[in-house]
Amino acid sequence: MIAVDYYELNDGNALPAVGFGTFSLRGEDGVAAMRTALETGYRLLDSAVNYGNEEEVGRAVRASGLAREDVRITTKIPGRHHEYSLAVKSVEDSLRRIGSDYLDLVLIHWPNPSVGKYVEAWRALVDVRERGLVRSIGVSNFTERHLRAVIDDSGVTPAVNQIELHPYFPQDAMRRVDAELGIRTQSWSPLGKRSAPFAEQPITRAAAAHGVTPAQVVLRWHVQIGALPIPKSADAQRQQENLDVFGFELSDAEVAAISGLAREDGRLFGGDPDHHEEM
Repeated sequence: MIAVDYYELNDGNALPAVGFGTFSLRGEDGVAAMRTALETGYRLLDSAVNYGNEEEVGRAVRASGLAREDVRITTKIPGRHHEYSLAVKSVEDSLRRIGSDYLDLVLIHWPNPSVGKYVEAWRALVDVRERGLVRSIGVSNFTERHLRAVIDDSGVTPAVNQIELHPYFPQDAMRRVDAELGIRTQSWSPLGKRSAPFAEQPITRAAAAHGVTPAQVVLRWHVQIGALPIPKSADAQRQQENLDVFGFELSDAEVAAISGLAREDGRLFGGDPDHHEEM
């Protein structure tokens, strides 16, 4: 089993430096993939109401034989639940589906600015944390404007901001904002999905130099820039490779060269948080 480093959050809780994404993992195959990930050493399962697999996450954790406190479970509130009472109910319903007394991390999935209720949803998360239903609370796909709005309203800073982040879209400015506010940046689609940059020279050179795969180089790059990647794979071999990134270190020049792959708009789709909405 692979040992994983941990990050301490601004609320005193901790998360593994690499997590496991569960998007599209459903049914018996999804449970099996999550169980394999837990056996490999992953200790953070990242889900969402809109993934439709919270029940599978709970089943996988129970079937793993691991103590509940040894696994971090994340879920996300969808846009249709931003109204205060609906956000509270969303968390309660997630707990019921997962089959747990508490959640380790709950995020607002997207700010959905045209709805204009993400500040209300944030107040709900602050309150469910006070009730002990959630250990840590955070956001996803928030810009600096969205972050400052919830902080100014509640006086509570999110522990995490999960954003699209990969070598073609390294989000330097947003990562700086998160760091200045004491927020841990998480990376969704950390390998770039169908646009994975595995053939790019800075990545192939680093892979050859360290005797690792291009995917391991990219995930190690995330760790070294201080971001927490959440790769997803149903393949046991790739799961292991994706987690095995703590036995080598990229040079500063290698990190800089990978960051230099940034494109003017390297987003995987039109996911600009000022416009994209997910209900």
